[in-house]
Amino acid sequence: MIDLIGFGANGWGSVLLMAALMTVLVTVAAMLVGAVLGALVAAARLHHNGLLRMIGETYTTVFRGIPELLVIYLFYYGGSALVSSVGKLFGADGFISLPAFLVGALAVGVVSGAYQAEVFRGAFQSVARSELEAARAIGMPLMLRFRRIIAPQILRFALPGMGGVWQISLKDSALISVTGLVELMRASRVAASSTGQFVLFFVTGCTLYLVLTGFSNLVFSRAELRVGRTLRRS
Repeated sequence: MIDLIGFGANGWGSVLLMAALMTVLVTVAAMLVGAVLGALVAAARLHHNGLLRMIGETYTTVFRGIPELLVIYLFYYGGSALVSSVGKLFGADGFISLPAFLVGALAVGVVSGAYQAEVFRGAFQSVARSELEAARAIGMPLMLRFRRIIAPQILRFALPGMGGVWQISLKDSALISVTGLVELMRASRVAASSTGQFVLFFVTGCTLYLVLTGFSNLVFSRAELRVGRTLRRS
């Protein structure tokens, strides 16, 4: 068993580590996509325009209410069908599949954006109104207020919630294996099927996931301590 999970000729260690790296890369890409979408949706939900608020609420309700696997299927098969239809107009034949990494990052990112939108909205509502009123009173422009007052405090208040969203996206990345991307879950399943050692490789995959989540918790805890230095302690 040690040889099977090692780095020798018959070992799967290098494959599992590369798959773990792929899991992290997909999660990072999904978080970046989700951060952009989440910021836009949070701004829409906080806007005084009723239509924008309705659009933002619909987005968060839909993508927090349907299974992540269904979103991945819709993006992968729906997107590939759309690209194939467009390709036929230009003479292409057959089914054109989209890159698995791109589809996975977008699908998980869209779901992540729904959660990040709520985190950003709550963080903005935690900013003291008196600080914003004081900035407006001295004539501080909107972008300067955002850069010096709003953005730093949103980061500070949103960081704990973002840690939770990161963990959700990290686990959701296992669902991308249905598109053929060799991330940690798929690599564990392939290794288990090839060797017949299902318990060994699934436990190994579980251990690697726990290592990733444990390291992530440490990083976010350190980041919270750093950005929390400006808080007044009673």
